[in-house]
Amino acid sequence: MKLRHIIIFVFLILSLCLSTIVCGQQITVAAAADLNAALTELTGKYSATSGVAVKLSFGASGNLFNQIQNGAPFDLFFSADEDYPKQLIEKGLGEKDSLYRYAVGRIVLWVPADSKLDLEGKGLQALLDPAVKKIAIANPQHAPYGRAAEAALRHAGVYDQIHERLVLGENVSQAAQFVESGNAQAGIVALSHAMAPAMKGKGKTWEVPLDFYPPLNQAAIVISRSQQKGKAAQFLEYLRKPEATEVLRKYGFTAPVAEPR
Repeated sequence: MKLRHIIIFVFLILSLCLSTIVCGQQITVAAAADLNAALTELTGKYSATSGVAVKLSFGASGNLFNQIQNGAPFDLFFSADEDYPKQLIEKGLGEKDSLYRYAVGRIVLWVPADSKLDLEGKGLQALLDPAVKKIAIANPQHAPYGRAAEAALRHAGVYDQIHERLVLGENVSQAAQFVESGNAQAGIVALSHAMAPAMKGKGKTWEVPLDFYPPLNQAAIVISRSQQKGKAAQFLEYLRKPEATEVLRKYGFTAPVAEPR
């Protein structure tokens, strides 16, 4: 009976290994929160054709950066800027040759669909309206989108008047949730969130001009301690293909002007 049990056990293990997620065929990705919808779609397409599963962990780029420094077992890091990946290279934690600027992000002023604010006519000046009690942005201390939002508010000349009404999300996804839930009357969030299926029809947006904030050049890198460097590099290569760049474009990302060196 023992031999029979062993045979059954081995058969079950082999069956699992031959399923859509092949044994060892998985990479783990730390990704900026603005990529939630886009990367979820992209990894679904990639896994279906490659047989490699992609486990996603979303958060603020700065928090993910700290996790990687502390030994978190990620294979890839998709940052909302290129500074964090470059710092990993300087610390010997990122593969220099893998650094890839995959997209440029945009920010928008987002309000609920029933809001009376005149976004088209006033832009960020609309936030001075007394009806706006809370304004959500990502925490600038560790979220590039939060730093972009703060820079835009300062450029528009409204930061000093409204900074006490700011509510900070742990990341840009949480900032969007604050507005969607009604806990804030307005928010400056990623364009990718405004274009995500879950947000469509729920709000109105005004795209913040690009010269209001530093470029959100978003970059990815293979983590040096990864045990799956080859598969991680293959996934990055997939993102260069037209079918992948088209998905990113669908969610409001634009193509990078040049790759970092």
